[in-house]
Amino acid sequence: MEIRDHVAALRDAGVRMAEAASQAGLDAPVPTCPGWTVRDLLGHTGGVHRWATAYVATGKAEPFTDEEETEFFSCPADDTLISWFRDGHAALVGTLEQADPDLACWAFLRAPSPLAFWARRQAHETTIHRVDAESATGKITPIDPALAADGVDELFDGFYARPRGRLVADPPVSLAVRATDRAASWTIRVEPDGRTVTPGARDDADCVISGPAAELYLLLWNRADAGGLDVRGDRDVLALWREKARILWS
Repeated sequence: MEIRDHVAALRDAGVRMAEAASQAGLDAPVPTCPGWTVRDLLGHTGGVHRWATAYVATGKAEPFTDEEETEFFSCPADDTLISWFRDGHAALVGTLEQADPDLACWAFLRAPSPLAFWARRQAHETTIHRVDAESATGKITPIDPALAADGVDELFDGFYARPRGRLVADPPVSLAVRATDRAASWTIRVEPDGRTVTPGARDDADCVISGPAAELYLLLWNRADAGGLDVRGDRDVLALWREKARILWS
């Protein structure tokens, strides 16, 4: 996907998220984020949007300190929380649209450019949390298959290409994932000290999961179970993923 596609996805996801939050109400529990209410979800995502905007707008080359980050997550009272979220989302979309393609700033996953990183990361950050907000209403709206496949790729080739993390296994195990509605597939080998990701789904992997890209996206981001997907091989590998493959704010 191109930067403009990610920005368009970000715009759509933020609008849908605000609409879902308004429908569900701030006190509604979020089934996909146990322990959170819609209020918590808006506060987190609105803060992340402001945090991301600051990097792109200023070209900051180093991570913000914990103290500096605090200001981004200072939420207003309930009666203005949704409008606060909308304002931060609109500012992020506008900043990305107006940014210089040659922008240099801090980023934490490999990407063709810092601008490409931030557009992609915020598109998926907001899409996943849009799903969370919609889960509070009881109805999750469709996810574009191209965006979903791109989000699975970000997980495998971005987050789990990094050397550290809880997703390890001894002895090693392998998980292959194949989208049935996109030309997209991956195999991840989970090892004692990290992971190795290769393109293509190996049929000899310990566990092979096939299905529509949107369903794979929700499964691998731990927003849905494997119901409706074709799961072959050792289901303990999928259980390992669901236990340890979690992207947490740090």
